[in-house]
Amino acid sequence: MFPKAITRLLAAVFLLAVLNACSKPAAPDVGYTTLDGQAARLSALRGKVVLVNFWATTCTTCVAEMPALVDTYRRFSGQGFETVAIAMNYDPADYVRNYASKNGLPFTVGLDTSGDAAKGFEEVRLTPTTFLIDRKGRIVQKFLGAPDFPKLHADIEKLLAESA
Repeated sequence: MFPKAITRLLAAVFLLAVLNACSKPAAPDVGYTTLDGQAARLSALRGKVVLVNFWATTCTTCVAEMPALVDTYRRFSGQGFETVAIAMNYDPADYVRNYASKNGLPFTVGLDTSGDAAKGFEEVRLTPTTFLIDRKGRIVQKFLGAPDFPKLHADIEKLLAESA
């Protein structure tokens, strides 16, 4: 048998592991409209690692980070990774469509015309705000402003290596 101190230490480590697993909140099952007019729900991506980016065409940081989001998507998309860029409700749909077309955005671009998607994700008001979601649909990371892309890539690789 283990001495009491080791038993207590193992129990504490187990408890921390359980609490850590429980501390990841579930991502809300928000809806949005794709640029081709289709209704979509975030839950349809369950089983994939997902990056949800709230942005606006008038946000200079959003526009500046978009090439890195494109690179991230291209790097991981064949491995069970998705990106959904949801434009804020105040961003005119024509501006969003024009930006996505002009810049060849390869991932899903959504319109949050009602503002409900932003409300569902902790009342997002500042852009860019980005959420990294694991295969089980839990929010793993939240970024206000542009993410640290090398760290984000390491986190994505780790999540892709985990089973659903």
